[in-house]
Amino acid sequence: MKPLFLFSLFRNHSAIETTLFSVFGLIIVVFLIIDLGFLNKKAHKISTRSALLQSVFWVIVSSIFGYLVYYFDTDGSSSSYDASIEFFSAYLTEYALSVDNIFVILLILKYFTVKEEYYHKILFWGILGALIFRGVFIFVGAYFIAKWHFILYIFGVFLIYSGIKIYFEDSDEKIDPEKNPILRLCRKYLPITNDEMGGKFLVSQSGKLMFTPLFLVLVLVETTDLIFAVDSIPAAFAITQNEFIIYTSNIFAVMGLRAMFFLLAGIIDKFYLLQKGLSVILFFIGAKMLVEMIPDVAEKITPTLSFTVILVTLTLSIVFSVLVPRKKEPENE
Repeated sequence: MKPLFLFSLFRNHSAIETTLFSVFGLIIVVFLIIDLGFLNKKAHKISTRSALLQSVFWVIVSSIFGYLVYYFDTDGSSSSYDASIEFFSAYLTEYALSVDNIFVILLILKYFTVKEEYYHKILFWGILGALIFRGVFIFVGAYFIAKWHFILYIFGVFLIYSGIKIYFEDSDEKIDPEKNPILRLCRKYLPITNDEMGGKFLVSQSGKLMFTPLFLVLVLVETTDLIFAVDSIPAAFAITQNEFIIYTSNIFAVMGLRAMFFLLAGIIDKFYLLQKGLSVILFFIGAKMLVEMIPDVAEKITPTLSFTVILVTLTLSIVFSVLVPRKKEPENE
């Protein structure tokens, strides 16, 4: 694969999409600089108000970008409408799947008893890693799909399997970070300090570079994101094969993940039906991908229909989670 592979994927795209991708890159870079360099130079606990404002900010920015895809791509034609709907469908799917990711990240942070003032730093660098690794996943996936289209059908089968598996999984299942093979390798081969060293990832002790426990937490957060990407990225490819739309929608959702983490961390267990809704969405998207083998049927599953199914399923999952409180299991005497 050539080093400039990422850019070569865009050579067949319109100049408008290339310009929009530049706008997207500028938005992400500017925000990260402002975030790390000005707003959060010192470790501190993120307030609920700040998390809410940031969540609203990223939803608005993502929505504006989705509108730009519609307005500028092919001058507002039906194809640009479909592209915009595909953007919002992929964005909404990734955003919803991020809720499960939030739950696992919270378990990791609690497991390692990380102080709340360090949550932001870990999630910030975790997002930077996601920008890189998800980009590699998406563009390599697009490269192979362009060569072997049948891979899409493999994705479809995998998504149906994942949907069924998630539906019957126990949402309260405990996750043991100690079983993570990457964590084991780090502990075996890297020199690790005994304490967090003021929230640093890497320190120098007696002239020797040492990694801190927070570095291990960051490694777990990154590997957790990669695991969730195994579901979310194939789901995005089922919605569209346009890597421009997949990457931008995926990263906009990931950028909003951190703010949503601080917003939902204390109440995430209340949305107990969301897991069932996500399983239905994955099953639907996987089936949609397989149905493409039957052109007459595939034509009836329009981008608008897919977006409607995703939106309605998520909405009902959240509404019923609130209206029908979870039954408490009887305590063993």
